[in-house]
Amino acid sequence: MNLKKEDLHLFMEAIIDEIDVGLHVIDKKGHTILYNKKMMQIESMDSRDVMNKNLLDVFMFSKDGDSTLVQALQNGTETKNIKQTYFNNKGKEITTVNNTFPIRDGEEIVGAVEIAKDITKIERLMKDTIKRKGGTRYTFESIIGEGPAIKEVIGSAKRATRTASSVLIVGETGTGKELFAQSIHNGSSRSAAPFISQNCAALPDSLIESLLFGTKKGAFSGAIDHPGLFEQAEGGTLLLDEINSLNPHLQSKLLRALQERMIRRIGDTKDTPIDVRIIATINEDPIEAITNERMRKDLYYRLSVVTVFVPPLRDRTEDIPLLIQRFISKYNELFQMDVQRVDQEVMETLHTYEWPGNVRELQHMIEGAMNLMADEETIRFNHLPMHFRSKSKVQTASSAQEQLFEETIESSKLKEHMDRSEAHYIKVMLKKNGYNISKTAEEAGLSRQSLQYRMKKLNIEARKEKSF
Repeated sequence: MNLKKEDLHLFMEAIIDEIDVGLHVIDKKGHTILYNKKMMQIESMDSRDVMNKNLLDVFMFSKDGDSTLVQALQNGTETKNIKQTYFNNKGKEITTVNNTFPIRDGEEIVGAVEIAKDITKIERLMKDTIKRKGGTRYTFESIIGEGPAIKEVIGSAKRATRTASSVLIVGETGTGKELFAQSIHNGSSRSAAPFISQNCAALPDSLIESLLFGTKKGAFSGAIDHPGLFEQAEGGTLLLDEINSLNPHLQSKLLRALQERMIRRIGDTKDTPIDVRIIATINEDPIEAITNERMRKDLYYRLSVVTVFVPPLRDRTEDIPLLIQRFISKYNELFQMDVQRVDQEVMETLHTYEWPGNVRELQHMIEGAMNLMADEETIRFNHLPMHFRSKSKVQTASSAQEQLFEETIESSKLKEHMDRSEAHYIKVMLKKNGYNISKTAEEAGLSRQSLQYRMKKLNIEARKEKSF
């Protein structure tokens, strides 16, 4: 049967309206030229409100660059399985997972097409679940800090939400690594799927193995058919906290699971395919962990596709007032108190303290201080826990000695002197290693990212003609 062009057009329209995904096409001016029924349902819009109108005149985005269709039209950007939240012309929030790509006529981009799946209801359910759990699940909005150090890390972590690649989060104890892990999960297209967290140091190796990979009935005395955490996290994210505490055998088995995307229950003879994103945390420099054989080098490379370095509190002291206010508000509500502030002496002490326990230690310190208060509105030095007061006195004495030493170095401050010394050392090491950052970092006993952070902080530029 030979179809006329008009008949073919009718067939195509019928098919496009019946498919179970949203379809939105714009021309090179950004005007909508195709908008199917499923897309109308997803966005709660009528075609008359959208057709032949500019996309940005109809829908509201945080900024123009947040529209995957606009990115495809302006930059030729192709995106796959990217979660996007925006608003229709009535202010209703819409959340979709999109595949978007430009339409080209030769080299010229003449339009863009978006194929969308609706996850608005799922997102709403997830948010309700988060509320019901009393704030035990976190998003990037939960991360407190306005300083450049934490903002840079948040930016890196947000970019990690766009893919399903493994993530390694590096940071000292108490810096908030799980908060970042949950934020990455909740900001990704996997947010509606399970998020499961397991501390690898909390259980003995024999239990961890069966917990991660599951068991087959009869594998050992009392064993039953039981899915492991990999199977329970199917389609979602599995957080492995303190990955460096796993023994080499389990690290090897984990590496195999990551590479082959298959797991085998203990006692089973068949493999089970898995679709799980792995986020791992480590509380020490990964290079040191590898050197001291606490982490396999090949597992590190497999996990660190994306590496997020969470800075210690001593490197972001400008955020201390914000953190204090958040903790005061939290415990005011819990304890039915009306504490308003900390006095100047306390604030100065908190800014000079080293914070070995980081943000967690600061939170516990505020909680402890408020437990010692009655009807006061201001936290004073005598409210601070005894162990903290003892530590701060020792540190104050040490600081006094450092100040005396500073005064002997002409008119420069100790920090300026140390920065100059560090900058000179890095420049010498860079030159020695032919300006190869990886070699320089290895010889200096630093991670590559740590060296790059120090170079940026000290305004040291590597030679641009070199390839690192």
